[in-house]
Amino acid sequence: MKLIRWVAPAVLVLAGIASAQDVRMNYDKSADFTKYKTYKWVDIKSSDKDAMVDSQIKSAIDAELATKGLSKSESDAVDLYVGYQIAISTEKQVNTFSSDFGYGGGWGYYGRGMGGMGSTTATSTTSTLYVGSLQLDLYDVSKKQAVFRTVGTKTLDTKAKPEKRQKNLAKAIKKMLKDYPPTPKS
Repeated sequence: MKLIRWVAPAVLVLAGIASAQDVRMNYDKSADFTKYKTYKWVDIKSSDKDAMVDSQIKSAIDAELATKGLSKSESDAVDLYVGYQIAISTEKQVNTFSSDFGYGGGWGYYGRGMGGMGSTTATSTTSTLYVGSLQLDLYDVSKKQAVFRTVGTKTLDTKAKPEKRQKNLAKAIKKMLKDYPPTPKS
């Protein structure tokens, strides 16, 4: 698997992260999530960001965090810093089709096998799959440490229309933040 720069195919992230994605989450079990009310965006240093994609991702995250009771602020006096990273990797998929025909053998004289005739034809095709990952991190400003991380990964649909991409992104963020704020299990 080869990691590629996300600048050119950045729009692909919006294309396919949807409800069938793999989502992982981790959080600081000692954090008091009831005290977090405000957040501010911070940039996590990575490769060059596409301004349009950055705006779409932040907009989808802002909308979902608002449903969780968090308010965005431009002030430095906030409870959380929020940042994200995306990555696109490629994988090769091989599809093989096999067609067989023939007739069978049997048992011959003195138990020696007598074979039949057969033929097999196999055809293979390869295709490139794009796999997108979106990682969202929330940092406690007072503790200066991460308190929540969620990552969504999905094979991307490179042919999806922009409206479908935005809809899929919103679904992905909703799924990624489904368990925010986390409730520790006793």
